[in-house]
Amino acid sequence: MEATPEPADSVASPQRSAGRLPLVLGVAAAVVLADLTSKLVVVARLEGHDPIRLLGGFITLDVIRNSGAAFSIGTGFTFVFSLIAVAVVYFVIREARRLRSTVWALTLGALLGGALGNMICRIFRSPGPFKGHVVDWIELPHWPVFNVADSAITVAGISIIVLTLRGIPLEGRDTERGRTADRSDGSDG
Repeated sequence: MEATPEPADSVASPQRSAGRLPLVLGVAAAVVLADLTSKLVVVARLEGHDPIRLLGGFITLDVIRNSGAAFSIGTGFTFVFSLIAVAVVYFVIREARRLRSTVWALTLGALLGGALGNMICRIFRSPGPFKGHVVDWIELPHWPVFNVADSAITVAGISIIVLTLRGIPLEGRDTERGRTADRSDGSDG
């Protein structure tokens, strides 16, 4: 006698119920680790020294303390940016529970890691809690100085725009074509 399989929606598998939260947290942890490690190294090795020019001056490594947001916008509003970062962290963790899309998980993981990396600076660096200045250290021609966290946030922001324009929802379903867009092969529609 053959057993009738349960409908897919009636029984939640462990992977389905966990969604992509482990992937989001893993990507976020990798970004935070890379960001904080790089900031510790550049502060210890570069602060108080001449900038290092690489690739004929295309990339310059120099420590800058940024009290504002990206591109030094809003200097003096460090506390507000700290609150915004807390809101981003809350949003990403809340949304990660329903994620089924691998590409969205990577995107939100990068956003979460970037927000946490810069938030840690704002909380723990001088001049004080929630007033700390973010350590920026990578400079390109005609571009503001940035760090690994800023890079992750920028890539995540661009990815969010692309995924939204392509109509790929967090659940990983391509609603236009009525098929699951996120499969074990990693395709997202």
